[in-house]
Order: sequence, then C-alpha cells, then structure tokens
Amino acid sequence: MSIDPIDLVVLAAFVLIGALFFFPFVSKAKLWRATITPLASIIGSGFLVSAPLMAEIAGRYAVIVMAVLCVAAFFIGSAVRHNIDVVEDRLESDDAGRTLVWLGVAADTALSIAYVISICFYVKLLSAFALKPLGMNAGVIGDILTTVIVAGLGLIGLIRGFGSLEIVEEYSVALKLAVIAGLIGGLAMYDVDALNAGSLTLPAPPSDFGWQSIRQALGALLIIQGFETSRYLGAHYEKQTRIRSMRFAQLLAGAIYIAFIALITPLLADLHDTSETAIIDYARIVTPLLPILLTAGAIAAQLSAATADFVSAAGLASQNVPSLSRRILYPAIAAVVIALTWVTDVFQVLTIASRAFAAYYAIQCVLALMCRSRGLGRNLLFSIGLVVSLATLVFGVSAH
Repeated sequence: MSIDPIDLVVLAAFVLIGALFFFPFVSKAKLWRATITPLASIIGSGFLVSAPLMAEIAGRYAVIVMAVLCVAAFFIGSAVRHNIDVVEDRLESDDAGRTLVWLGVAADTALSIAYVISICFYVKLLSAFALKPLGMNAGVIGDILTTVIVAGLGLIGLIRGFGSLEIVEEYSVALKLAVIAGLIGGLAMYDVDALNAGSLTLPAPPSDFGWQSIRQALGALLIIQGFETSRYLGAHYEKQTRIRSMRFAQLLAGAIYIAFIALITPLLADLHDTSETAIIDYARIVTPLLPILLTAGAIAAQLSAATADFVSAAGLASQNVPSLSRRILYPAIAAVVIALTWVTDVFQVLTIASRAFAAYYAIQCVLALMCRSRGLGRNLLFSIGLVVSLATLVFGVSAH
C-alpha cells in the first residue's frame, strides 16, 4: 500500500514543527514564552475564515490584500510598542495630565468589552468544531460545553494562577502551529503538482470591487488583532521582553497568514462557502488527512486565543485596580463570559467587539503621538496607524 506524497509532506511538517516546541531551548526560552500569548491571540478564529474571506474580497489578488493588512497591523503595533516603552510610565506618574489619563481609561474600557465578547466567541467556536465530527449542532449543548470550558479556565486561574493558564496556551499554540505547518506543506505540494500538470487556476478578479469591498477589507484588519495582549503582561515580563515578543509575534503571524493565503488561493477558484468551517472542506481537496488535523487545529486555535484574552483581560483589570487579586479576577471574568453565553447572541454583539478593538487601536495611536519620539519616521507610522484604525472604526465591516 503506497502513501500519497502529499500525506507524507503533511505528516512530516506536522511532526517536525510540533516536536520543535518541546525542546527546552524553545519551550523554556523567555522570549518564546512571552510570545505565546500575542501569537495565540493573533492566529485565532481569523485564520480559519481568512482564506475564503480574502478570496471573496479580492479574488486572485487576495495575498496582496492580506499583505497590506499585515503591514497596517504592524504600524498599529509599533504605536502599542512605543506606549509600552514610554506611555506606561507616564500614565503611572503623578503628572500624567487629565487628557492622557482619560484616554488611557477609554482605551482600557474599549478593550475590556472586546476581550469579554471575544472570549465568549472563541469558546463558542471551539464547541462548534468539537461537536461537528459528532454530527451535533451547537445549540444548547454547545452553550453547555462553552460554560464547562470557560468555568474550567476560570478555575485553573483561581487555583493555579497565570503559570498554569500559560501552559494551556503553550500546548495549544504548539498544536496549532504544527497543524498550520502541515497545512502549508500540503498546500505547497498540491500547488506544485497542479502547476506541473498545467491545472493550476486562480480565482477571477472581483467584478464588483468597490466601496463595500474596501469596507470588508478594513473589517478584515480585525482578524489579525491580538498583538496588544503583550502590553498587559507587565506583571510577568519586563518592558523589552514584551516589546520584542509583540514584534516577533506579529512578524511570525504575518508570514504565516501571507504564505497560507498565497498557497490556498488556487483552491478557491470556485468559491461558494465563506463560513467559519469552510476551510475544512477546501482542505479535503488536498488530502483527506488535512480535515482531521484542521479540526484539531481549529479547537486548539480557539482555546489558545480564548486563554490569551483571558490572561490579558485579568492583566488589564489588575493594572487599573492593583488591589484586585488576579486569582479572583479569573473566575470573575469567567462568570461574565458564561452569563454572556446564555443571555445574548454573541455572534451579533461581536460587531461591538470589532468596533471596540478599532477604537482601542485608534486611542493607542493617539497616545503614541501625544508622547511621541523625536523620529519623524516613527511618528509617520503612528499617524498611518491612526488613520487605518479610524477608517476601520467608522467604515469597516466586521470580518466575522
């Protein structure tokens, strides 16, 4: 019995990358451990829907749109990194100024709303992917599973603290990156074979590209949010480690997104399905092995992203109210998320989270400009980030 070469490439990439993260020089490295949280948040649910979304917006030029979004996100990230280095100390000083303090509070409020809704959304998606192989609709069963998972995260945080939640992130991120490596390896092999056979095709350029497409592209910026989580790990990592980890997470995530979109675009020539689970069906075209790995990777993606926002939400609250114990904050956040699960349609209020993230980024860029450096180049980056954030806030259509 012969094994398909594509399956060999998928399995080899999955095993090699997965094993890499268990070597002590990686798993114990301080920079990598600090990178796990922002990376987990950036490559969350957005990765699952990014391919059909980009193809729907830009057709064969999907990879160009994704590259522009990654660069725009990096500009916004440069403002957040500047604020870690400069603004954090200013906000904690006695002479911060009323405007600076007010903007800091407004940013934290917007981000708190976004985090709570995002956690609920991520775990609901996790439940949906977990139940799909069983042929079960989410519904009430999905809400029960969501409640159990969120309560478990809150309990882990209460009993064991940040370190144990970081371990949850570490293993789920390792699994997720291993799956992505297998997916990219399989897609590369498939594209090469199709190119050699003369059957490689690309989606047609969008015939109706216009203002609505631009709004969708702006909204898609929020599928690669999450890098800001580094700012709220100050209780565990010093400034320079957080700055470096955010930069590394953005560069690695950007490379993954761009490579993935470039390689999967030929599979989307006949695009019909743009749902959250569409990537599973498109991957089946490459090899039946990929949907199995992607289901596991999807669950890991949601768990790691939810945990990252869990940790950051607690860090955000403790930063503003230092008297609050983080171990108490974890179950408190879990209680709010569970309530949100049962009393609202989180997929509708997710638009609020998207707007809140855009507002947060705009405020971060304003803070960076108010406490700007002398370099004209950096101030230009902050200004571009502000324009993109405001455009997303006002005109963007939620990518979810």
